[in-house]
Amino acid sequence: MSVNEETFDVVVVGSGGGGMIGGYLAAARGLRTLIIEKTDQVGGTTSYSGAGLWFPGSSPVTRAGIEESDRQAAREYLRAVVDDASREDLQDAYLTAGPALIGELEKNPWFGEFTHMPVPDYFASLPGATPHGRTVFPSPISVAELGDKADLVRRSIYTERYGHTEDDTLVGGRAFIARALAAFLDTGNGEIRVNTALRQLITENGRVVGVEAERAGDIVTVRAERGVLLAAGGFEHNAELRAKYGAIPSTGDWSDGVDSNVGDALLAGIAVGADTDLMDEAWYVPGVVQPDGKPVFNHASRGGIWVNAEGKRFTNETAPYDQAGHAIRNGERDTDVSHTPTYWVFDHKQLSRDGFGGKSPESPIADEWFESGALKKADTLEELASLIDVPSAELIASVQTFNGYVTGGVDEEFRRGETPWDQMCQFIVGYPALPEQNFIVPIEAEGPNPLIVSIDSPPYYAATLLLSDIGTKGGLKTDSTARVLNAEGEPIGGLYATGNTMAAMSGKVYPGAGTPIGSALAFAYQAVSDIARGDSAAGELVESGSATTETD
Repeated sequence: MSVNEETFDVVVVGSGGGGMIGGYLAAARGLRTLIIEKTDQVGGTTSYSGAGLWFPGSSPVTRAGIEESDRQAAREYLRAVVDDASREDLQDAYLTAGPALIGELEKNPWFGEFTHMPVPDYFASLPGATPHGRTVFPSPISVAELGDKADLVRRSIYTERYGHTEDDTLVGGRAFIARALAAFLDTGNGEIRVNTALRQLITENGRVVGVEAERAGDIVTVRAERGVLLAAGGFEHNAELRAKYGAIPSTGDWSDGVDSNVGDALLAGIAVGADTDLMDEAWYVPGVVQPDGKPVFNHASRGGIWVNAEGKRFTNETAPYDQAGHAIRNGERDTDVSHTPTYWVFDHKQLSRDGFGGKSPESPIADEWFESGALKKADTLEELASLIDVPSAELIASVQTFNGYVTGGVDEEFRRGETPWDQMCQFIVGYPALPEQNFIVPIEAEGPNPLIVSIDSPPYYAATLLLSDIGTKGGLKTDSTARVLNAEGEPIGGLYATGNTMAAMSGKVYPGAGTPIGSALAFAYQAVSDIARGDSAAGELVESGSATTETD
Protein backbone atom coordinates (compact mmCIF):
# COMPACT_ATOMS: atom_id res chain seq x y z
CA MET A 1 0.00 0.00 0.00
CA SER A 2 1.30 3.46 -0.88
CA VAL A 3 1.23 6.46 1.41
CA ASN A 4 0.24 9.91 0.14
CA GLU A 5 0.07 13.13 2.12
CA GLU A 6 -2.15 16.13 1.47
CA THR A 7 -3.09 19.25 3.40
CA PHE A 8 -6.44 20.99 3.93
CA ASP A 9 -7.64 23.54 6.46
CA VAL A 10 -10.48 21.33 7.70
CA VAL A 11 -11.15 17.63 7.39
CA VAL A 12 -14.68 16.37 8.02
CA VAL A 13 -15.24 12.66 8.64
CA GLY A 14 -18.73 11.57 7.57
CA SER A 15 -21.29 12.98 5.15
CA GLY A 16 -24.60 12.90 7.01
CA GLY A 17 -26.37 16.10 7.97
CA GLY A 18 -23.71 17.25 10.42
CA GLY A 19 -20.82 16.40 8.13
CA MET A 20 -22.30 18.02 5.03
CA ILE A 21 -23.26 21.18 6.88
CA GLY A 22 -19.94 21.33 8.71
CA GLY A 23 -18.17 20.98 5.37
CA TYR A 24 -20.34 23.60 3.70
CA LEU A 25 -19.93 26.13 6.51
CA ALA A 26 -16.16 25.72 6.57
CA ALA A 27 -15.83 25.97 2.80
CA ALA A 28 -18.18 28.97 2.69
CA ARG A 29 -15.84 30.73 5.11
CA GLY A 30 -12.95 30.30 2.72
CA LEU A 31 -11.43 27.27 4.45
CA ARG A 32 -10.10 24.51 2.20
CA THR A 33 -12.26 21.60 3.27
CA LEU A 34 -12.22 17.86 2.63
CA ILE A 35 -15.15 15.58 3.48
CA ILE A 36 -14.35 11.87 3.56
CA GLU A 37 -17.08 9.23 3.42
CA LYS A 38 -16.41 5.50 3.80
CA THR A 39 -19.31 4.38 1.56
CA ASP A 40 -20.00 5.16 -2.07
CA GLN A 41 -22.79 7.68 -1.38
CA VAL A 42 -23.23 10.70 0.86
CA GLY A 43 -26.02 11.32 3.33
CA GLY A 44 -25.73 8.68 6.03
CA THR A 45 -28.79 8.10 8.18
CA THR A 46 -29.97 11.65 7.44
CA SER A 47 -30.95 10.40 3.98
CA TYR A 48 -33.31 7.92 5.64
CA SER A 49 -35.05 10.66 7.61
CA GLY A 50 -37.67 13.33 7.15
CA ALA A 51 -34.93 15.89 7.98
CA GLY A 52 -36.96 17.64 10.66
CA LEU A 53 -34.91 20.18 12.64
CA TRP A 54 -36.06 21.21 16.12
CA PHE A 55 -34.98 24.85 15.93
CA PRO A 56 -37.00 27.16 18.21
CA GLY A 57 -36.87 30.82 17.24
CA SER A 58 -35.58 30.13 13.73
CA SER A 59 -36.88 32.19 10.83
CA PRO A 60 -39.33 29.54 9.53
CA VAL A 61 -40.89 29.39 12.99
CA THR A 62 -41.30 33.15 13.25
CA ARG A 63 -42.61 33.32 9.67
CA ALA A 64 -45.33 30.93 10.78
CA GLY A 65 -46.52 33.61 13.21
CA ILE A 66 -44.98 32.14 16.35
CA GLU A 67 -43.72 34.93 18.58
CA GLU A 68 -40.03 35.41 19.29
CA SER A 69 -40.77 34.94 23.00
CA ASP A 70 -41.29 31.28 22.17
CA ARG A 71 -37.51 30.87 22.18
CA GLN A 72 -37.38 31.50 25.94
CA ALA A 73 -40.26 29.10 26.45
CA ALA A 74 -38.28 26.52 24.47
CA ARG A 75 -35.32 27.03 26.79
CA GLU A 76 -37.56 26.43 29.79
CA TYR A 77 -38.92 23.32 28.10
CA LEU A 78 -35.49 21.95 27.23
CA ARG A 79 -34.29 22.49 30.79
CA ALA A 80 -37.30 20.59 32.14
CA VAL A 81 -37.08 17.74 29.63
CA VAL A 82 -33.36 17.05 29.90
CA ASP A 83 -33.19 17.83 33.63
CA ASP A 84 -29.39 17.68 33.68
CA ALA A 85 -27.40 20.71 34.82
CA SER A 86 -24.23 19.35 33.21
CA ARG A 87 -25.83 19.81 29.79
CA GLU A 88 -27.17 23.33 30.20
CA ASP A 89 -24.26 24.93 28.32
CA LEU A 90 -24.87 22.54 25.45
CA GLN A 91 -28.58 23.35 25.49
CA ASP A 92 -27.92 27.09 25.34
CA ALA A 93 -25.44 26.62 22.50
CA TYR A 94 -27.98 24.54 20.60
CA LEU A 95 -30.75 27.12 21.04
CA THR A 96 -28.45 29.90 19.86
CA ALA A 97 -26.90 28.02 16.95
CA GLY A 98 -30.12 26.74 15.38
CA PRO A 99 -31.64 30.10 14.37
CA ALA A 100 -28.26 31.49 13.35
CA LEU A 101 -27.58 28.48 11.15
CA ILE A 102 -30.98 28.56 9.43
CA GLY A 103 -30.59 32.28 8.86
CA GLU A 104 -27.28 31.68 7.13
CA LEU A 105 -28.46 28.71 5.08
CA GLU A 106 -31.52 30.54 3.78
CA LYS A 107 -29.24 33.14 2.19
CA ASN A 108 -27.91 30.46 -0.14
CA PRO A 109 -30.25 29.69 -3.08
CA TRP A 110 -29.35 26.01 -2.90
CA PHE A 111 -31.05 25.74 0.49
CA GLY A 112 -33.94 28.10 -0.19
CA GLU A 113 -36.53 28.53 2.54
CA PHE A 114 -37.22 26.02 5.28
CA THR A 115 -40.83 25.49 6.39
CA HIS A 116 -42.28 25.15 9.87
CA MET A 117 -44.73 22.28 10.34
CA PRO A 118 -46.87 21.92 13.48
CA VAL A 119 -45.38 18.78 15.05
CA PRO A 120 -46.14 18.98 18.79
CA ASP A 121 -43.37 18.81 21.37
CA TYR A 122 -43.06 15.32 22.80
CA PHE A 123 -43.47 16.07 26.53
CA ALA A 124 -46.72 18.00 26.57
CA SER A 125 -47.06 18.31 30.35
CA LEU A 126 -43.74 20.07 30.91
CA PRO A 127 -43.29 23.86 31.10
CA GLY A 128 -42.71 25.50 27.73
CA ALA A 129 -44.13 22.64 25.64
CA THR A 130 -46.32 23.71 22.73
CA PRO A 131 -48.81 21.99 20.46
CA HIS A 132 -47.38 23.87 17.46
CA GLY A 133 -43.87 22.56 18.07
CA ARG A 134 -40.65 24.08 16.75
CA THR A 135 -39.74 21.76 13.88
CA VAL A 136 -38.71 23.00 10.44
CA PHE A 137 -38.16 21.08 7.21
CA PRO A 138 -36.21 21.59 3.96
CA SER A 139 -37.92 22.01 0.61
CA PRO A 140 -38.02 19.18 -1.93
CA ILE A 141 -35.69 19.37 -4.90
CA SER A 142 -35.90 17.73 -8.32
CA VAL A 143 -33.36 15.32 -9.73
CA ALA A 144 -33.27 17.46 -12.85
CA GLU A 145 -32.17 20.50 -10.86
CA LEU A 146 -29.35 18.53 -9.25
CA GLY A 147 -28.07 16.88 -12.40
CA ASP A 148 -25.43 14.21 -11.86
CA LYS A 149 -25.06 15.22 -8.21
CA ALA A 150 -28.28 13.31 -7.50
CA ASP A 151 -26.52 9.99 -8.13
CA LEU A 152 -24.24 10.63 -5.17
CA VAL A 153 -27.09 11.00 -2.65
CA ARG A 154 -27.92 7.91 -0.59
CA ARG A 155 -31.29 6.33 -1.37
CA SER A 156 -34.12 6.00 1.15
CA ILE A 157 -34.17 3.07 3.55
CA TYR A 158 -37.12 1.60 1.64
CA THR A 159 -35.19 1.62 -1.61
CA GLU A 160 -32.01 0.25 -0.09
CA ARG A 161 -33.70 -2.55 1.79
CA TYR A 162 -36.78 -3.35 -0.27
CA GLY A 163 -36.24 -2.04 -3.77
CA HIS A 164 -38.88 0.69 -3.78
CA THR A 165 -38.72 3.08 -6.71
CA GLU A 166 -37.45 6.59 -6.03
CA ASP A 167 -39.38 9.58 -7.35
CA ASP A 168 -37.93 12.26 -9.58
CA THR A 169 -38.21 14.64 -6.64
CA LEU A 170 -36.07 14.26 -3.53
CA VAL A 171 -37.83 14.98 -0.24
CA GLY A 172 -36.95 15.02 3.44
CA GLY A 173 -33.43 13.94 4.31
CA ARG A 174 -32.49 13.18 0.73
CA ALA A 175 -33.50 16.69 -0.32
CA PHE A 176 -31.52 18.22 2.53
CA ILE A 177 -28.37 16.24 1.76
CA ALA A 178 -28.69 17.04 -1.94
CA ARG A 179 -29.01 20.75 -1.25
CA ALA A 180 -26.05 20.71 1.15
CA LEU A 181 -23.95 18.77 -1.36
CA ALA A 182 -24.66 21.23 -4.15
CA ALA A 183 -24.00 24.22 -1.88
CA PHE A 184 -20.72 22.71 -0.65
CA LEU A 185 -19.41 21.98 -4.12
CA ASP A 186 -20.43 25.45 -5.32
CA THR A 187 -18.15 27.17 -2.78
CA GLY A 188 -15.08 26.24 -4.78
CA ASN A 189 -13.29 25.35 -1.54
CA GLY A 190 -14.61 21.86 -0.97
CA GLU A 191 -13.78 18.33 -2.00
CA ILE A 192 -15.64 15.10 -1.24
CA ARG A 193 -14.04 11.69 -1.37
CA VAL A 194 -16.30 8.69 -1.10
CA ASN A 195 -15.04 5.13 -0.53
CA THR A 196 -12.54 6.67 1.87
CA ALA A 197 -12.48 5.23 5.40
CA LEU A 198 -10.97 6.79 8.51
CA ARG A 199 -8.26 4.61 10.05
CA GLN A 200 -6.96 6.85 12.80
CA LEU A 201 -6.38 10.42 13.92
CA ILE A 202 -2.91 11.91 13.68
CA THR A 203 -1.63 13.82 16.71
CA GLU A 204 1.38 15.98 17.40
CA ASN A 205 2.15 17.30 20.86
CA GLY A 206 -1.33 16.35 22.08
CA ARG A 207 -3.12 18.10 19.22
CA VAL A 208 -5.03 16.42 16.40
CA VAL A 209 -3.42 17.56 13.15
CA GLY A 210 -5.02 15.27 10.60
CA VAL A 211 -6.33 11.85 9.68
CA GLU A 212 -5.05 8.66 8.21
CA ALA A 213 -7.54 7.15 5.79
CA GLU A 214 -7.73 4.20 3.43
CA ARG A 215 -8.91 4.54 -0.15
CA ALA A 216 -8.81 1.84 -2.82
CA GLY A 217 -6.22 -0.04 -0.79
CA ASP A 218 -3.98 3.00 -0.41
CA ILE A 219 -3.21 4.76 2.86
CA VAL A 220 -3.69 8.51 2.60
CA THR A 221 -2.50 10.98 5.21
CA VAL A 222 -4.43 14.23 5.25
CA ARG A 223 -3.24 17.05 7.45
CA ALA A 224 -5.83 19.47 8.82
CA GLU A 225 -4.26 22.82 9.62
CA ARG A 226 -7.32 24.17 11.40
CA GLY A 227 -9.26 21.17 12.71
CA VAL A 228 -10.89 17.77 12.25
CA LEU A 229 -14.66 17.39 12.64
CA LEU A 230 -15.91 13.88 13.41
CA ALA A 231 -19.47 13.51 12.09
CA ALA A 232 -19.63 9.84 11.14
CA GLY A 233 -22.70 8.69 13.06
CA GLY A 234 -22.86 6.32 15.99
CA PHE A 235 -21.97 2.68 16.62
CA GLU A 236 -25.41 1.21 16.07
CA HIS A 237 -24.18 -1.64 13.87
CA ASN A 238 -21.23 -2.61 16.08
CA ALA A 239 -22.46 -5.55 18.15
CA GLU A 240 -19.25 -5.70 20.19
CA LEU A 241 -19.53 -2.05 21.31
CA ARG A 242 -23.27 -2.34 21.97
CA ALA A 243 -22.65 -5.33 24.22
CA LYS A 244 -19.70 -3.67 25.94
CA TYR A 245 -21.64 -0.54 26.86
CA GLY A 246 -25.09 -2.08 27.39
CA ALA A 247 -26.78 -0.33 24.46
CA ILE A 248 -29.45 -3.01 24.19
CA PRO A 249 -30.34 -4.84 22.08
CA SER A 250 -26.76 -6.00 21.79
CA THR A 251 -26.99 -6.56 18.05
CA GLY A 252 -27.09 -3.85 15.44
CA ASP A 253 -29.24 -5.95 13.13
CA TRP A 254 -32.40 -4.17 14.27
CA SER A 255 -31.16 -0.60 13.87
CA ASP A 256 -32.51 1.79 11.23
CA GLY A 257 -29.17 3.57 11.04
CA VAL A 258 -27.09 3.01 7.92
CA ASP A 259 -25.19 -0.28 8.00
CA SER A 260 -21.81 1.45 7.79
CA ASN A 261 -22.23 3.12 11.19
CA VAL A 262 -19.96 0.96 13.34
CA GLY A 263 -18.25 3.62 15.46
CA ASP A 264 -15.05 4.25 13.48
CA ALA A 265 -14.87 7.93 14.42
CA LEU A 266 -15.88 7.22 18.01
CA LEU A 267 -13.07 4.68 18.42
CA ALA A 268 -10.58 7.03 16.75
CA GLY A 269 -11.51 9.71 19.28
CA ILE A 270 -11.21 7.32 22.21
CA ALA A 271 -7.77 6.27 20.94
CA VAL A 272 -6.47 9.84 21.33
CA GLY A 273 -7.85 10.22 24.85
CA ALA A 274 -11.43 11.44 24.34
CA ASP A 275 -13.96 10.90 27.10
CA THR A 276 -17.40 9.41 26.39
CA ASP A 277 -20.92 9.63 27.79
CA LEU A 278 -24.39 8.06 27.33
CA MET A 279 -22.90 4.95 25.79
CA ASP A 280 -25.82 2.77 26.90
CA GLU A 281 -28.37 5.00 25.19
CA ALA A 282 -29.84 5.23 21.70
CA TRP A 283 -32.54 7.11 19.82
CA TYR A 284 -34.88 4.21 20.49
CA VAL A 285 -37.93 3.54 18.33
CA PRO A 286 -40.35 0.64 17.91
CA GLY A 287 -39.74 -1.30 14.72
CA VAL A 288 -42.34 -3.35 12.85
CA VAL A 289 -40.73 -6.56 11.63
CA GLN A 290 -40.87 -6.99 7.86
CA PRO A 291 -41.07 -10.33 6.02
CA ASP A 292 -37.25 -10.34 5.78
CA GLY A 293 -37.03 -10.39 9.57
CA LYS A 294 -35.78 -6.83 10.01
CA PRO A 295 -37.78 -4.07 11.71
CA VAL A 296 -38.62 -0.70 10.18
CA PHE A 297 -39.27 2.41 12.28
CA ASN A 298 -42.91 2.81 13.35
CA HIS A 299 -43.64 6.36 14.48
CA ALA A 300 -46.97 5.62 16.24
CA SER A 301 -49.80 3.08 16.33
CA ARG A 302 -53.17 4.78 16.29
CA GLY A 303 -55.13 1.55 16.69
CA GLY A 304 -54.88 -1.80 18.47
CA ILE A 305 -52.75 -2.48 21.53
CA TRP A 306 -49.23 -3.72 22.25
CA VAL A 307 -48.67 -6.66 24.58
CA ASN A 308 -45.62 -8.32 26.11
CA ALA A 309 -44.90 -12.03 26.62
CA GLU A 310 -47.51 -12.14 29.39
CA GLY A 311 -50.19 -10.83 27.01
CA LYS A 312 -50.34 -7.59 29.00
CA ARG A 313 -50.52 -4.08 27.64
CA PHE A 314 -47.65 -1.92 28.97
CA THR A 315 -47.60 1.50 27.27
CA ASN A 316 -49.42 4.16 25.27
CA GLU A 317 -48.99 2.85 21.75
CA THR A 318 -49.49 6.30 20.23
CA ALA A 319 -46.84 7.99 22.38
CA PRO A 320 -43.87 9.68 20.68
CA TYR A 321 -41.64 6.95 19.30
CA ASP A 322 -38.69 7.50 21.63
CA GLN A 323 -40.96 7.14 24.64
CA ALA A 324 -42.61 4.05 23.15
CA GLY A 325 -39.20 2.62 22.33
CA HIS A 326 -37.97 3.23 25.85
CA ALA A 327 -41.08 1.52 27.20
CA ILE A 328 -40.07 -1.62 25.29
CA ARG A 329 -36.44 -1.23 26.30
CA ASN A 330 -37.17 -0.63 29.99
CA GLY A 331 -39.68 -3.45 30.07
CA GLU A 332 -37.11 -5.82 28.62
CA ARG A 333 -34.27 -4.58 30.83
CA ASP A 334 -36.00 -3.91 34.13
CA THR A 335 -38.60 -6.66 34.48
CA ASP A 336 -38.69 -10.43 34.38
CA VAL A 337 -41.13 -10.29 31.47
CA SER A 338 -39.88 -10.54 27.90
CA HIS A 339 -40.78 -7.67 25.57
CA THR A 340 -38.79 -9.20 22.68
CA PRO A 341 -40.83 -9.41 20.65
CA THR A 342 -43.73 -7.17 21.50
CA TYR A 343 -46.95 -7.93 19.63
CA TRP A 344 -49.23 -5.33 18.10
CA VAL A 345 -52.75 -6.76 18.26
CA PHE A 346 -55.52 -5.32 16.07
CA ASP A 347 -58.63 -6.43 14.21
CA HIS A 348 -60.11 -6.45 10.72
CA LYS A 349 -61.84 -3.14 11.36
CA GLN A 350 -58.48 -1.41 11.75
CA LEU A 351 -57.03 -3.23 8.76
CA SER A 352 -59.95 -2.03 6.62
CA ARG A 353 -59.36 1.52 7.81
CA ASP A 354 -55.55 1.85 7.75
CA GLY A 355 -54.23 -0.95 5.60
CA PHE A 356 -50.95 -2.58 6.51
CA GLY A 357 -47.40 -2.89 5.25
CA GLY A 358 -47.44 0.55 3.67
CA LYS A 359 -50.35 -0.31 1.42
CA SER A 360 -53.80 1.23 1.22
CA PRO A 361 -56.80 -0.57 2.76
CA GLU A 362 -57.84 -1.69 -0.72
CA SER A 363 -54.57 -3.56 -1.24
CA PRO A 364 -54.43 -7.17 -0.05
CA ILE A 365 -51.68 -8.14 2.38
CA ALA A 366 -48.96 -10.02 0.55
CA ASP A 367 -48.64 -13.71 1.43
CA GLU A 368 -45.03 -13.21 2.49
CA TRP A 369 -46.17 -11.45 5.65
CA PHE A 370 -47.94 -14.57 6.88
CA GLU A 371 -45.47 -17.07 5.43
CA SER A 372 -42.59 -15.36 7.24
CA GLY A 373 -44.51 -15.17 10.53
CA ALA A 374 -44.04 -11.40 10.75
CA LEU A 375 -47.85 -11.08 10.77
CA LYS A 376 -50.23 -13.63 12.26
CA LYS A 377 -53.98 -14.00 11.76
CA ALA A 378 -56.68 -15.84 13.71
CA ASP A 379 -60.47 -15.99 13.94
CA THR A 380 -60.48 -15.65 17.72
CA LEU A 381 -58.30 -14.03 20.35
CA GLU A 382 -57.75 -17.45 21.91
CA GLU A 383 -56.30 -18.73 18.64
CA LEU A 384 -54.20 -15.57 18.22
CA ALA A 385 -52.79 -15.98 21.75
CA SER A 386 -51.71 -19.50 20.86
CA LEU A 387 -50.02 -18.32 17.66
CA ILE A 388 -47.96 -15.68 19.48
CA ASP A 389 -47.42 -17.86 22.56
CA VAL A 390 -48.96 -15.59 25.21
CA PRO A 391 -51.53 -16.57 27.88
CA SER A 392 -54.97 -16.36 26.24
CA ALA A 393 -56.69 -15.23 29.44
CA GLU A 394 -54.30 -12.29 29.79
CA LEU A 395 -54.58 -11.27 26.15
CA ILE A 396 -58.37 -11.39 26.25
CA ALA A 397 -58.37 -9.41 29.50
CA SER A 398 -56.06 -6.77 27.99
CA VAL A 399 -58.35 -6.36 24.98
CA GLN A 400 -61.49 -6.26 27.10
CA THR A 401 -59.99 -3.67 29.43
CA PHE A 402 -59.04 -1.49 26.49
CA ASN A 403 -62.47 -1.92 24.89
CA GLY A 404 -63.99 -0.82 28.17
CA TYR A 405 -62.46 2.63 27.73
CA VAL A 406 -64.40 3.35 24.52
CA THR A 407 -67.59 4.70 26.08
CA GLY A 408 -65.88 7.03 28.56
CA GLY A 409 -63.05 7.94 26.19
CA VAL A 410 -60.37 7.74 28.88
CA ASP A 411 -57.46 5.31 28.75
CA GLU A 412 -57.15 4.84 32.49
CA GLU A 413 -53.91 2.88 32.18
CA PHE A 414 -51.77 4.87 29.74
CA ARG A 415 -53.75 8.04 28.81
CA ARG A 416 -53.80 7.40 25.07
CA GLY A 417 -55.22 10.26 23.03
CA GLU A 418 -54.70 13.02 25.57
CA THR A 419 -51.62 14.85 24.27
CA PRO A 420 -51.27 17.04 21.17
CA TRP A 421 -48.91 14.43 19.66
CA ASP A 422 -51.49 11.68 20.15
CA GLN A 423 -54.21 13.86 18.68
CA MET A 424 -52.07 14.65 15.64
CA CYS A 425 -51.72 10.90 15.10
CA GLN A 426 -55.48 10.63 14.64
CA PHE A 427 -54.91 11.94 11.14
CA ILE A 428 -51.76 10.05 10.18
CA VAL A 429 -51.58 6.40 9.24
CA GLY A 430 -48.80 5.28 11.51
CA TYR A 431 -47.32 2.20 9.87
CA PRO A 432 -44.97 2.50 8.11
CA ALA A 433 -44.29 5.81 6.39
CA LEU A 434 -43.42 4.37 3.02
CA PRO A 435 -43.13 6.76 0.06
CA GLU A 436 -46.33 5.55 -1.62
CA GLN A 437 -48.35 5.70 1.58
CA ASN A 438 -49.78 9.15 1.04
CA PHE A 439 -53.33 8.44 2.10
CA ILE A 440 -54.86 9.75 5.31
CA VAL A 441 -57.82 7.83 6.68
CA PRO A 442 -59.84 9.49 9.44
CA ILE A 443 -60.74 7.42 12.46
CA GLU A 444 -64.44 6.73 12.85
CA ALA A 445 -64.90 7.53 16.51
CA GLU A 446 -66.94 5.13 18.64
CA GLY A 447 -66.80 7.43 21.62
CA PRO A 448 -65.35 10.76 22.77
CA ASN A 449 -61.72 9.67 22.19
CA PRO A 450 -61.03 8.84 18.50
CA LEU A 451 -57.87 6.95 19.44
CA ILE A 452 -59.78 4.45 21.56
CA VAL A 453 -61.55 2.20 19.09
CA SER A 454 -62.67 -1.25 20.16
CA ILE A 455 -60.85 -4.39 19.05
CA ASP A 456 -63.83 -6.66 18.38
CA SER A 457 -64.10 -7.41 14.66
CA PRO A 458 -62.52 -10.72 13.62
CA PRO A 459 -60.29 -11.86 12.15
CA TYR A 460 -57.61 -10.66 14.56
CA TYR A 461 -53.99 -9.90 13.71
CA ALA A 462 -50.68 -9.67 15.53
CA ALA A 463 -47.76 -7.81 13.98
CA THR A 464 -44.31 -8.28 15.44
CA LEU A 465 -42.46 -5.35 17.04
CA LEU A 466 -38.79 -5.23 18.01
CA LEU A 467 -36.77 -2.57 19.78
CA SER A 468 -35.05 -0.60 17.05
CA ASP A 469 -33.24 2.73 16.93
CA ILE A 470 -32.35 5.46 14.50
CA GLY A 471 -28.82 5.65 15.90
CA THR A 472 -26.92 5.28 19.13
CA LYS A 473 -26.87 8.34 21.36
CA GLY A 474 -23.62 7.85 23.25
CA GLY A 475 -20.45 9.42 21.95
CA LEU A 476 -17.52 11.69 22.58
CA LYS A 477 -17.93 14.33 25.26
CA THR A 478 -17.75 17.88 23.94
CA ASP A 479 -18.05 21.41 25.20
CA SER A 480 -20.52 23.95 23.85
CA THR A 481 -18.30 24.70 20.84
CA ALA A 482 -18.19 20.98 19.94
CA ARG A 483 -14.54 20.63 21.01
CA VAL A 484 -13.89 17.05 22.09
CA LEU A 485 -12.93 16.73 25.76
CA ASN A 486 -10.54 14.34 27.47
CA ALA A 487 -11.16 12.57 30.80
CA GLU A 488 -10.02 15.71 32.68
CA GLY A 489 -12.62 17.81 30.87
CA GLU A 490 -10.01 19.63 28.80
CA PRO A 491 -10.35 20.15 25.03
CA ILE A 492 -8.23 18.01 22.73
CA GLY A 493 -6.73 20.58 20.39
CA GLY A 494 -7.94 20.43 16.81
CA LEU A 495 -10.66 17.84 17.40
CA TYR A 496 -14.42 18.43 17.14
CA ALA A 497 -17.45 16.14 17.05
CA THR A 498 -21.12 16.40 16.20
CA GLY A 499 -24.15 14.24 15.45
CA ASN A 500 -24.19 10.75 16.91
CA THR A 501 -20.40 10.75 17.17
CA MET A 502 -20.98 13.28 19.97
CA ALA A 503 -22.71 12.47 23.26
CA ALA A 504 -26.21 13.90 22.87
CA MET A 505 -27.05 17.39 24.08
CA SER A 506 -30.48 16.09 25.07
CA GLY A 507 -29.17 13.39 27.39
CA LYS A 508 -31.45 10.38 27.74
CA VAL A 509 -34.53 12.01 26.23
CA TYR A 510 -35.90 13.14 22.86
CA PRO A 511 -37.47 16.61 23.29
CA GLY A 512 -39.12 17.05 19.91
CA ALA A 513 -39.17 16.06 16.26
CA GLY A 514 -35.83 16.95 14.71
CA THR A 515 -33.63 16.90 17.80
CA PRO A 516 -31.07 14.36 16.47
CA ILE A 517 -30.44 16.03 13.10
CA GLY A 518 -30.94 19.46 14.63
CA SER A 519 -28.15 18.66 17.09
CA ALA A 520 -25.86 17.44 14.32
CA LEU A 521 -26.32 20.70 12.42
CA ALA A 522 -26.21 23.02 15.43
CA PHE A 523 -22.93 21.63 16.74
CA ALA A 524 -21.42 21.50 13.26
CA TYR A 525 -22.15 25.24 13.23
CA GLN A 526 -20.54 25.63 16.63
CA ALA A 527 -17.49 23.64 15.58
CA VAL A 528 -16.89 25.60 12.39
CA SER A 529 -17.47 28.89 14.18
CA ASP A 530 -14.73 27.94 16.63
CA ILE A 531 -12.41 26.68 13.89
CA ALA A 532 -12.87 29.87 11.86
CA ARG A 533 -12.71 32.26 14.81
CA GLY A 534 -9.89 34.73 14.29
CA ASP A 535 -9.55 33.85 10.61
CA SER A 536 -9.94 36.81 8.28
CA ALA A 537 -12.38 34.80 6.18
CA ALA A 538 -14.53 33.82 9.11
CA GLY A 539 -18.18 34.56 8.56
CA GLU A 540 -17.69 35.74 4.99
CA LEU A 541 -19.39 33.74 2.26
CA VAL A 542 -17.15 33.29 -0.75
CA GLU A 543 -18.06 33.44 -4.40
CA SER A 544 -19.01 30.22 -6.16
CA GLY A 545 -16.24 28.38 -7.91
CA SER A 546 -15.21 24.88 -8.82
CA ALA A 547 -14.86 21.90 -6.52
CA THR A 548 -14.33 18.21 -6.93
CA THR A 549 -15.88 14.92 -6.00
CA GLU A 550 -13.81 11.77 -6.19
CA THR A 551 -15.48 8.38 -6.27
CA ASP A 552 -12.68 5.92 -6.86
